[in-house]
Amino acid sequence: MTVAVVVFPGTNCEHDVVRGLATAGAEAELVWHRDTDLEGAEGVVLPGGFAHGDYLRTGAIARFSPVMAEVERMANDGLPVLGICNGFQILCEAGLLPGALVANRDLKFICRPVHLEVESTDSVLTRAATRGQVLRIPLNSYEGNYVTADVDSLEGSGNVILRYSDAGGRKRPASNPNGSTNAIAGVTNDRRNVAGLMPHPERASEAILGSDDGLVLLESFVASLELVSA
Repeated sequence: MTVAVVVFPGTNCEHDVVRGLATAGAEAELVWHRDTDLEGAEGVVLPGGFAHGDYLRTGAIARFSPVMAEVERMANDGLPVLGICNGFQILCEAGLLPGALVANRDLKFICRPVHLEVESTDSVLTRAATRGQVLRIPLNSYEGNYVTADVDSLEGSGNVILRYSDAGGRKRPASNPNGSTNAIAGVTNDRRNVAGLMPHPERASEAILGSDDGLVLLESFVASLELVSA
């Protein structure tokens, strides 16, 4: 297999991710959260859903699933690692990405398309995009409000890769759907091989879905796989 797509109890976006990756040109295989060997994978995706029912808090239980030791190994080995929505929450809980996700500002579940501006192309999620490019992608979450104890350091290191905006790329209070600090929608680690975002690019990977803007992000991930395997 090329990409391992991890399934936790409560994951519900795994098949969307597999299809989105296939559209972007990669093969993917579903792996159960109890699996302990991902040696055949060149990258891994933690998809969206409600791992373990979001009991305790989002991602807090999934962080201790056996597969996470392999996800951490892959991250440390420089392989591409991506967390989408609930997967982003899990990566933050595991300490593989900075910050945390808390309840949305208005304490309501958000299920609608939003706009994102690409802040940086220096990550496994954005290398095929263009800086300043605005994408229209669905957001589906209740705890999608990104917070961090040291936002200045995060911004200064260039680890913010996606930011909520309006259709013209303008950053306004109304264009920040969940109250995320500095309208942050996606971040990467210092090595740029681990990335996470709250909106769902796999749900915007074909025109029939209403937008194929998410495809450039999935293509970025696939391009990162190719660099690793070259």
